[in-house]
Amino acid sequence: MSEILISIIGFASLMVGSVLGYYARQSIAKRKAGTLEAEIQKKIKEVRDRSQLIISEAKEQASEILEKARVQVEQRQEDLLKTERFLRKKETSLEERDVFLDKKEQELKRKIQRLREMKELIDELKKKAEKKLEEIAGISKAKAKKELLETVEKECQKEIFERIKRMEKEGQERFERQAKEILASVIQRCAVSQAQEVTTTIVSLPNEEIKGRIIGKEGRNIKTLEKLTGTEIVIDETPEIVVISGFNPIRRQIAKTALERLIKDRRIQPARIEQEVKKAEQEIASQIKEAGEQAIFETGVLGLDSKLVELLGRLNFRTSYGQNVLLHSIEVSHLAGALASELGANVQVCKKAGLLHDIGKSLDHQVEGSHVDIGIKILEKFGVEKEVIDAMKSHHGDCEPESLEAVLVQVADQISGARPGARKENLEEYLKRLEDLEKIALSFPGVEKAYAIQAGRELRVFANPEEIDDLEAYKLAKEIASKIQEELRYPGEIKVTLIRERRVVEYAK
Repeated sequence: MSEILISIIGFASLMVGSVLGYYARQSIAKRKAGTLEAEIQKKIKEVRDRSQLIISEAKEQASEILEKARVQVEQRQEDLLKTERFLRKKETSLEERDVFLDKKEQELKRKIQRLREMKELIDELKKKAEKKLEEIAGISKAKAKKELLETVEKECQKEIFERIKRMEKEGQERFERQAKEILASVIQRCAVSQAQEVTTTIVSLPNEEIKGRIIGKEGRNIKTLEKLTGTEIVIDETPEIVVISGFNPIRRQIAKTALERLIKDRRIQPARIEQEVKKAEQEIASQIKEAGEQAIFETGVLGLDSKLVELLGRLNFRTSYGQNVLLHSIEVSHLAGALASELGANVQVCKKAGLLHDIGKSLDHQVEGSHVDIGIKILEKFGVEKEVIDAMKSHHGDCEPESLEAVLVQVADQISGARPGARKENLEEYLKRLEDLEKIALSFPGVEKAYAIQAGRELRVFANPEEIDDLEAYKLAKEIASKIQEELRYPGEIKVTLIRERRVVEYAK
């Protein structure tokens, strides 16, 4: 029972404590709520004060901005008014100027019209005066003018001729001296070998017995060799010599190399011939490539296509009047480059054009056309620069030189071909050239005799003094030289010497 009572008392105490705690919490909460509300009211008041201050400042700034904008608008309006007044003034001035110019134009037209009328009147008076003078003099104006000119020409002919000769001589001496100095300097700097090189097609035999082996049974060996190389093997009665005949110089060289190896080996039969021909073809191809690369290395012309280098190497097996074409091309490249450096032209263009100027000769046995035309097509195909093509295409005078570089390549080509020992001509071509020189001179009226002397380097012409006077002699020499230059091909230059000699003979009896 006491336990129940204690429990009841404890429960009652708990309830009373809970009620008291509740009311205590409510009291504390009310006090805290009053404090929080006060703080909130205080914060709201502060925010209101700050917002009022911000609004006030914003109004002041807006007023300042509006005032500035108003001032700027007024300033712009004033500027626009000034501009408008200026434009109106300018427009008025232009209108006045247009009126003034119209008046001037009308006045000028009237003056022009008056001048035309005056000119017509003057022309009419001039014609009447000329007609009257012709009637008085008894000779027409054209005839009088012609007679006057003829008289003046006759009186001044000697003076004009002497002055022309003097000026020409002075200029020629000066330019020749300067040209000789430049050419001498360039030729001294050119270090290319000047020895002739001739591609031979003659094979020496150790004895006469080897000819039978070369021919073979029923001629099968020689037929095989001719078929594989595209040449003709000529075995005649000349002792210990076999001649290889063919249009293509490289094929002749292949046949020559293969035949020399077969002779050395002495095993001459169709299968062996085929092997040696293949080896010779490979060897010649290698020599061609090496020759082209060596030419590029010597001249310093870089950037060429490998096929173009190979075509360049083929020139090592070509000769022109006994001069190796590849060595000639290298020499022309050096000479043209040296001349270009002396005269301020493009050195690289001259060297490249000089090296490639005869590239057409590598294919002229296989393609129709002159070697110049073939060379132009080859260089265009391999994308060589246009200025290089223009510089090389006129080296034989087929085209007019279009640049200083073209002239220098032409000069270098003539120097290389005309120097002593560079080339040789056969007797028939030499005699024909001399005969053509004399025929050209004799084709002109007033020429009595003509002689080609000094191995065709000089043409001596004798003119009839009754038909040719001094001035006409000067013109005739120029015309003969021009015709030789147009119609003949020759290395170097040909001097034309025209002689007009009057002989007076009397007899004392």
